Amino acid sequence: MTPEPDGPEDRLRRFATIWSRAVFPVTSTPLTRPELENRLLPLARRLSEALRARAFDAAEAKAVGAALIDAHCTDPDALSATLDCVDAYLVLYCGTPDASPGDQEALRTRASRLQHAMAAGFAQALRERTLAEQEAISVAALQAQGVVGQALHASEARFRAVFEGAAIGIGIADLEGNILQINGALLRMFGGSEQAVRGRNVTDWTHPDDAPQVWRLYEELVRGEREHYHVEKAFYRPDGTVLWTNLTVSLLRDADGRPEYQLALMEDTTERRLLNLRLRYEATHDALTGLPNRTLFFERLEKALSAGGGQRFGLCYLDLDGFKTINDSLGHAAGDRLLVEVADRLQSCATAPGEMVARLGGDEFVALTTGPDTEREVDELAGRIMNALVTPISIDGRELAVRGSIGIVEGPAGERGPAEVLRSADITMYRAKSAGGNRFELADPEADARAITRHGLTTALPAALDRNEFFIEYQPLVHLGDGSVRGAEALVRWLHPQHGVLGPDRFIPLAEHTGLIVPLGRWVLEQSVRQAREWQERHCAEAAAPLRINVNLSPCQLTHPGLVSDTVDILERSGLEPGALCLEVTESALIGADDDLLKPLRRLAEMGVDIALDDFGTGYSNLANLRRLPVSILKLDRSFTQGMQQYPADPVDLKIVEGIVTLAHSLDLAVTVEGVETGAQAEQLRILGCDTAQGWYYARPGPPERLHELALVDATG
Repeated sequence: MTPEPDGPEDRLRRFATIWSRAVFPVTSTPLTRPELENRLLPLARRLSEALRARAFDAAEAKAVGAALIDAHCTDPDALSATLDCVDAYLVLYCGTPDASPGDQEALRTRASRLQHAMAAGFAQALRERTLAEQEAISVAALQAQGVVGQALHASEARFRAVFEGAAIGIGIADLEGNILQINGALLRMFGGSEQAVRGRNVTDWTHPDDAPQVWRLYEELVRGEREHYHVEKAFYRPDGTVLWTNLTVSLLRDADGRPEYQLALMEDTTERRLLNLRLRYEATHDALTGLPNRTLFFERLEKALSAGGGQRFGLCYLDLDGFKTINDSLGHAAGDRLLVEVADRLQSCATAPGEMVARLGGDEFVALTTGPDTEREVDELAGRIMNALVTPISIDGRELAVRGSIGIVEGPAGERGPAEVLRSADITMYRAKSAGGNRFELADPEADARAITRHGLTTALPAALDRNEFFIEYQPLVHLGDGSVRGAEALVRWLHPQHGVLGPDRFIPLAEHTGLIVPLGRWVLEQSVRQAREWQERHCAEAAAPLRINVNLSPCQLTHPGLVSDTVDILERSGLEPGALCLEVTESALIGADDDLLKPLRRLAEMGVDIALDDFGTGYSNLANLRRLPVSILKLDRSFTQGMQQYPADPVDLKIVEGIVTLAHSLDLAVTVEGVETGAQAEQLRILGCDTAQGWYYARPGPPERLHELALVDATG
């Protein structure tokens, strides 16, 4: 089903119409249905904005739930109809029409959280309204005290009219607690005969849920030490059911001011209490699985972590492996049934005292155990969970194998907060998933610290590029024949405000993961090309050959549609000839590359840009495939030079390098070697026929001025 209106405002108005039609039949309001729709329209707009907001704001949804009370939608069926309407139509009419399946799932999850927050806001507003009504009843009770007292002394007839006609339950007892009079309203509350209530003693009506101060207040009143008190109290009916009341008890004095009777006014709050309990349950339990949700879990975890006396806790954080594949292939309905079955199995694993299972959202579950010996218990709990997932789950005639990754955090109570514990469990779970999944891992503080640092670097990357925290160092490329500097490789560095200078191995993988590698790579290319042009302008008078610049390309950049156009634009704006630029691509990025991936590189090569196959020898590419790759340079990995550090050099390594050089030259490819650290290595590579080299033997990466100085020395020496 798809909505007919086209514009966002039309869809919003349609949602408000459906909402008003759902709640109007169960709403005690003087408004007409169209008037109620206009009343709900701004609330629908607030829900729509909360659904699509960047960050989840429970306060907005709570405010909408509270606003329902102001609109006289106080009946429990009105809330139920509202939640059903939000569940079925909010994402449909107020979401993003062209959103991806993943975004649609995120919107549905957001809508579920909005429902819980609305229920909580509804319950809170209803409770505040109830308290206000109770206060009004208390005032009426105090007024009734005077009226009843006067009636007892002045007019029995007038007292009887007030007594019997009151809408709330009224009872009169003597100071010993013996019940003397009850009205019809009170009798109906207890659902029994007058004989079953009259003649009983007040003290017979104790209840296990009585607050400690109830009977202390009662004793003070009958002793004449207080005039009245107000409490919430439960009573047992004759049939064994429980009656919950707001109870106001007042002291009646005689004409001389001596205590004589006690007057009790009761309001039946049983249904209201059951509604509040229902709303509390819905706000703290997952609608799909019935398990405690994130809200209730955090309450239990916070309580467990604040316990003292040698108490400990153990937490298992479970994420299903490959659940997205099931959703994508079989649909969300099948995925939901799978989650329900998983929840039932997990629930059966945590039945001991101090254990609980909750669903945090999506396919993420947590299991908590508390007590003095959780070091052993949490391992056993994790083992039971893994065993419970072994048996395949049957969905629509398919047997689905369920796997899960678990992160375990265990420790003494009182040392960490809930957020820190859950973060550690989450990090540990992803470590288990990265290790292949279908396993559990124990939390490691050092691994947590590394993951937190990686996360901090990831979140800081975009701002770092805007704040110009990156800079480039250049390592010379030296010709092995005459020792002249032919160019340099550009190596990007990050000057982090807290961690200092970071090498590319610390942040390039993070930039690739987040997609920032594209703007960062464009910046490196632009800065390097501009620097190469400056070298040419300064160095052209001292040397015959211009200095070249080598710039690394990541696999993400290779697939970016703007690679060729960006490169052409940068070269044209700087004035650098394409032949002075070499783009380095790792061998692993081109293994099995198809023509679509190679097409941008071929276009660049046709323009005159050199393409170097970096880290050659570390992959498993077929050497025969070199003919189809648009490369002009092979860069041997430093692992080949490491075998030449010993004397004599490993003959196998020498044969391999000699064979690669011979093959490369036969294909008109130049050979560059990385990681040269000694003169002996440089000489051996020269003898083997390698063309250029780089490494600490010549110079470490440094500022661009040093390369110019090295080039000048070569040109004049």
